Amino acid sequence: MEVIQPESVRCEENGQRISQEVVDKMSKANIIAMRLGPGKHLKGRTLLGGVIKPEEFDYFHEGIIHAELARVSSRAVVDGLLAGVVIGVPPILNYGSQELRTKVISDALSGKKYVALAISEAFAGSDVSGLQTTAVRDGDYWIVTGTKKWITNGTFADYFTTGCRTEVRYHTWLAATALDYETSTSQTGFTVLLIERGPGVTTKQIKTSYSSVAGTAYVTFDKVRVPVYHTLGQVGKGMQVILSNFNHERWMVIACSISAQRLIVEECLKWATQRMVFGKPLASQAVIRAKLAAMISRVEACQNWYESVTHQMNKMNYNEMSNRLAGPIGLLKQ
Repeated sequence: MEVIQPESVRCEENGQRISQEVVDKMSKANIIAMRLGPGKHLKGRTLLGGVIKPEEFDYFHEGIIHAELARVSSRAVVDGLLAGVVIGVPPILNYGSQELRTKVISDALSGKKYVALAISEAFAGSDVSGLQTTAVRDGDYWIVTGTKKWITNGTFADYFTTGCRTEVRYHTWLAATALDYETSTSQTGFTVLLIERGPGVTTKQIKTSYSSVAGTAYVTFDKVRVPVYHTLGQVGKGMQVILSNFNHERWMVIACSISAQRLIVEECLKWATQRMVFGKPLASQAVIRAKLAAMISRVEACQNWYESVTHQMNKMNYNEMSNRLAGPIGLLKQ
């Protein structure tokens, strides 16, 4: 962490994005790849200095990385350390075509290209079904129009994993007496697309309660042409892609949060033993010890639940996690 900590201090103070030099060092150590969890993308890589083999790497190992980053970084810097890749690349790995994975994954894990997850909108935050960004099919392309808000790493992202509202048409052939004819019905659904920065894509920095190092952006798509092979998952089944992806994102936030909470407890314990009041350490006051005990009990309770969920993640495949752990992970994040 001799690389991350000084960079965290520098970027927190000036609000600038993480330097490419630090990104390159993270990539060389395979930190970017390991933050995506276990999987085929780790094959052939040296992990944790060779301590663990790629096929042995699990979510507990990944959790250690998130925890250590959170200990030496502010919340904004943790997001600025390519959190967009952590939450925006899994849909490509799990639902993208081989052609798309070949095009994007290598550059993303090497820090040459940045990815952001673009789901939230001004009128659709937690209510994902309220998305208003549209994608209309035009031959071999989608035409995407709409806006996204609070997009982490959006100011410097090269790709946007984007939730869109689409219209799916169904054609049915019917027989009536001697004549056959076709009827057409349509159903509105959601589709996830990987949109590359280019003509029609603009981003604007959003001021937030934490540092601008995270690159939080307002993104506008103005009739952007997106190749059909950039579709992630089935057309009209995008809600499954979006919601299943939330599990790992929320779990990652939990890992960082618990680590930060432990650091806070640490600092409080140090101060309570160093601070002298009425000739005695602050920790000698029963009310202070009670407060510290309450803090510790809450952190330990979260840690216990977090490790239980992580163990279950290691025993399930991606679909099982999506079906069975969405509730527990969502509640734990609260």
